[in-house]
Amino acid sequence: MTDVQTALAEIKRGAEEILVESELVDKLKEGRPLRIKAGFDPTAPDLHLGHTVLINKLRAFQQLGHEVIFLIGDFTGLIGDPTGKNVTRKPLTKEQVLANAETYKEQVFKILDPAKTRVEFNSKWMEKLGAAGMIKLSARQTVARMLERDDFKKRYQNNQSIAIHEFLYPLVQGWDSVALESDVELGGTDQKFNLLMGRELQKEEGQKPQTVLMMPLLEGLDGVQKMSKSLNNYIGITDAPTDMFGKVMSISDDLMWRYYDLLSFRPLDEIASLKEKVEAGTNPRDIKIELAKELIARFHSEADAQAAHNDFIQRFQKNAIPDDMPEISIESDDAMAIGNVLKEAGLVASTSEAMRMIKQGAVKIDGEKVADNKVQIEKSSTAVYQVGKRKFAKITLN
Repeated sequence: MTDVQTALAEIKRGAEEILVESELVDKLKEGRPLRIKAGFDPTAPDLHLGHTVLINKLRAFQQLGHEVIFLIGDFTGLIGDPTGKNVTRKPLTKEQVLANAETYKEQVFKILDPAKTRVEFNSKWMEKLGAAGMIKLSARQTVARMLERDDFKKRYQNNQSIAIHEFLYPLVQGWDSVALESDVELGGTDQKFNLLMGRELQKEEGQKPQTVLMMPLLEGLDGVQKMSKSLNNYIGITDAPTDMFGKVMSISDDLMWRYYDLLSFRPLDEIASLKEKVEAGTNPRDIKIELAKELIARFHSEADAQAAHNDFIQRFQKNAIPDDMPEISIESDDAMAIGNVLKEAGLVASTSEAMRMIKQGAVKIDGEKVADNKVQIEKSSTAVYQVGKRKFAKITLN
């Protein structure tokens, strides 16, 4: 076991809040392996880098000699996590949950040591609890207490529906902590209510309450919204190496440091040294390349990382246009606005995104930057369109 202060410094790296830090210090001083829990509802088959912020922290605890519990919420996945939602989330079928859970196990072991990781499914104890047990569990909290939760409160005030089963979610997550007798639970800052519920239920059961460690939500490629597949601002850990490389290179120089802090396994003093190099004149692009290669090597291989780097140089640093771009034909009765062309071609998700990309100078036609979002594309024209650094298409407007 590492000495307490050294361990605490590594545990606090990138963390937003620890409740209660003094309790964590006392637990570390006991010198025993602590039970570290983090739960993941298998609501989609693939994880993205935003999910790995918590998994990376589990790895840090694992390397410090603690017992890591990767909890797959196959039972809570059936409820649907209401966190941050302004509508009732559609529950998944048991078949969908189990299929997704299998892919989660494969993906997390790219970060965690499988020989030292305890994988649990919360249906193991929740199904044993049964209907009577669930009613007793529900009786421990009031509706007023549940409406203290920010997202529930907002929905109630806006006359938006809240399904009864959504109130069960924090209780079940809290009961997981009781079942596992967890010493520490990890979660995002948006999970604070649920994480604290675990402390409350543990106290009621005569257990020592878990320490809650909250990690920040990782911003997506836009640098504003949290990373999310629904917002299409994510980097999936199963993304192809070249795609992953291009996405990392597309983030802003400021956001790069956020990714280093939350995603890189480099020591903090090494990251500080990289910052000093940039301040001394090193191109941030070169530092971003190192981050991209580190992440690709983690989820693919060193060879894939180098190949993706070479591909990046070929395509972008030499301003090369790829040979394998899609060729798209769009039917139109008349000239079409540039935003509509990009949307129809699938280069952007919406015309508003097209306008934003044009404003950022990220749209080119035959290598020339588009400066005006009112540009009209004439019929019977063919050109190479580029959005950002990675998206190309040869488009013909018929």
